[in-house]
Amino acid sequence: MSHRAHLFSLRIAYAMRESFINNNYSFPDLLKDLLSGISVGIIAIPLAMALAIASGVPPQYGLYTAAVAGILIPLVGGSRYSVSGPTAAFVVIIQPIVFQYGLSGLLVTTVLSGILLLAMAFLRLGRYIEYVPQAVTLGFTGGIAVVIAILQVDEFLGIEITEFPTHFYEKVGVLIAEIPGFDITSLFVGGITLLVLVIWPYFIKSIPPHLPALVVGGVAAVLLESIHLPVDTIGSTYQFLFPDGSMGHGIPPFLPNFELPWLRELPGDPVLIWNLSLLTDLLSAAFAIAALGAIESLLCAVVLDEMSQTRHSANSELLGQGIGNIITPFLGGITATGAIARSATNYKSGARSPLSGVFHGVFIILAILFAAPILSYIPMPSMAALLLIVAWKMGEFHKSLNLLKTASKSDIAVFLTCFSLTILFDMVIAIIAGILLASLLFVRSMSELTELKNTTKKYYSLQPAGQLFKVFDINGPLFFAAADRIFGELGFLLTQECDGILLNMENASMIDSGGISSLLKLIEECDAHGTKIHLSNMNRPVARALIKARLKRDKRIKLFTTVQAAQAAFLKK
Repeated sequence: MSHRAHLFSLRIAYAMRESFINNNYSFPDLLKDLLSGISVGIIAIPLAMALAIASGVPPQYGLYTAAVAGILIPLVGGSRYSVSGPTAAFVVIIQPIVFQYGLSGLLVTTVLSGILLLAMAFLRLGRYIEYVPQAVTLGFTGGIAVVIAILQVDEFLGIEITEFPTHFYEKVGVLIAEIPGFDITSLFVGGITLLVLVIWPYFIKSIPPHLPALVVGGVAAVLLESIHLPVDTIGSTYQFLFPDGSMGHGIPPFLPNFELPWLRELPGDPVLIWNLSLLTDLLSAAFAIAALGAIESLLCAVVLDEMSQTRHSANSELLGQGIGNIITPFLGGITATGAIARSATNYKSGARSPLSGVFHGVFIILAILFAAPILSYIPMPSMAALLLIVAWKMGEFHKSLNLLKTASKSDIAVFLTCFSLTILFDMVIAIIAGILLASLLFVRSMSELTELKNTTKKYYSLQPAGQLFKVFDINGPLFFAAADRIFGELGFLLTQECDGILLNMENASMIDSGGISSLLKLIEECDAHGTKIHLSNMNRPVARALIKARLKRDKRIKLFTTVQAAQAAFLKK
């Protein structure tokens, strides 16, 4: 398959087909996928629970997401080594949804975001989403990391805050006011977990630090409990109902039932009242989730391509993400996308095909069924410590500092805008602004590729007596932004005495409606100054566009097939 076909193809199960049809997949490969899936599953279990808690829902919903989406998306998606599940990027979007509309509101929003991802896939937008500038993505991720870190301070310090304010500066104010009342046991457990997370990789690189750190934190919590210094754990914080109606604590040791997303509720959730206001709120959040999910999943796929020297199908990956986010909420899962850290671990662990992602999901299902009581002993401060490390790594602040030192003023302004909007306002506003900024940056970059060159001396070695003609070559596309600049420059030159101008369009690849509008303004200026304007050497797309715009009938302008023919028309009389 050609490179272009890879970029714009849209086939369900693209990555799976490529792995099995184009490669000699063997039993040893299957074993590698199995071991890699188990390795990633061990990392994914604590992360999935921590991210669910940070999002405002019980930890089992993170496990359901990692299991269902983790199995489904690799089967139908377009990236060979991507592992999907809950990610930190969504926390700042979905937590306000949970707070305002409960679990059912979040699940409905996730389904809507899946539908939007499918639309992006069918519109073949995958490749273009990958063009989002680094200044925008770093602004998003840095802002999200700061918000996530702030949201973990209360659990890390054992501070009891019944309800966080909406705005960032209010949250910071509440935390500062409550810090003197911190719990020393929570700080100790969170601190020792954080210490293990930080120093473990310096001594043992082959085993990720997540599980050892939580084990150390859990042991510390049990020892403190034995001397009557209790620490909040998953088991003491969360409850659930068994099928017979009895109450349980921690993680349910059974799989979720199939249920319509808008009917699945948590105790105390607000009742969804369907009206235009609700639909507008959920759709705006779904748009933000879909946009951020598309960016993150495709960025993950690009990183894996660089590591593995393979190629993903961007649109097929969006298709898989869309299908996954539509189906997962019916089984209790929340929003999912490709997770870069888990996916990189998947590849480094020896994965050979998308089956490794499937095995990772199966491993999580087995953990739910057989290890739920053990997971309930994990301390809440340890989960907060884990999320602090996730936020630090996600922020990539070293890249942000490098951008501030080396980038242009416009890129720095874009970065600071996205960063501050993400922190100070909600993520919906930040994503809309970021996408608009990315589009404007792309348009500006493309417009700068179009050049206007004065080539009068090349064609007129000697000007006719009493006449002044100028010839300009236009190189590049004449879409609205570029054409406005190019024809604006030509309009400025008309302030000088000039009897006529000839535009050589030989290297002008296209002209859109905005370009034609700018050309008409130039024609009007030429007519006002009594300046003749001729166009020559137009290729087929440009000529077709000008004819369709009826410029061939406009007596103020003349179209020629060659520069020589236009010259002759100038010199005639």
